[in-house]
Amino acid sequence: MTRLRSGLFLPLFDALADPAIVIRLAVEAEEAGWHGVFVWDQLRWHEPVTDVADAWVTLAAIATATERIRLGPMVTPLARRRPVKVARETATLDRLSGGRLTLGVGLGNDEAGAELTITGEERDDRRRARMLDESLGILTAAWSGEVVRHRGEHYVVDGMRFLPRPVQQPGVPVWVGGYPGKPKPLRRAARHQGYIPVNLDHPDQLAEMVADLTTLRGPNPPAAFDVVVPLEPEQDPTPYAAAGATWWLVGPGAEAISVDQLRGIIRDGPA
Repeated sequence: MTRLRSGLFLPLFDALADPAIVIRLAVEAEEAGWHGVFVWDQLRWHEPVTDVADAWVTLAAIATATERIRLGPMVTPLARRRPVKVARETATLDRLSGGRLTLGVGLGNDEAGAELTITGEERDDRRRARMLDESLGILTAAWSGEVVRHRGEHYVVDGMRFLPRPVQQPGVPVWVGGYPGKPKPLRRAARHQGYIPVNLDHPDQLAEMVADLTTLRGPNPPAAFDVVVPLEPEQDPTPYAAAGATWWLVGPGAEAISVDQLRGIIRDGPA
């Protein structure tokens, strides 16, 4: 069984929309032996949630207050971000944290807060998937430090270098989110450094996906690969670790967030 690392998975809503509280929780998690603190990247959520904090500003604050834990957005819908801006942000945050950033990416959706509709963003899943892949190509090129020349369906970068580079080389690890039964996110994840299955019902689902990822990555994959499983606090991560998970993420739901409950999870310690 692969060693299972443990991370907090925090929606930055209501009580957790105060970055000072999230910083304190991150410091407590590091002191308790947790391996990561990851935050949702949402612009809004449906009622009764009212307050929402920015993921990237909060991550920068966590980076300056901690020394060891990994951190990152889980996940950023790249289709609603400019890839050149994300290239700058990721390199800066990776350097600020001393090489501890992981970038979670996905399509995003309109289901929980209508954030795509209400802000006029692209709503077609296939088009957002193409935007996501194009953005990932730009990020990979930008992190290399070489001149980026890109003319695609959605974005143009006409001869630009992105310096300084991230601390991590060849670039920031990318974890790709996807739903069980969807083959395209698996193929996308196999080209990067990790996969986040969303809304898993059973460890057997994960075992099937891990087998598919192993096939897709080939007999001599270039680097280590993470399989990242978000679970409810009451769920036992052990069978998921046996099925191939390398990270267990746990945290509150989007509503009725309790800081005291989170502190209890932190005190209980990592898996």
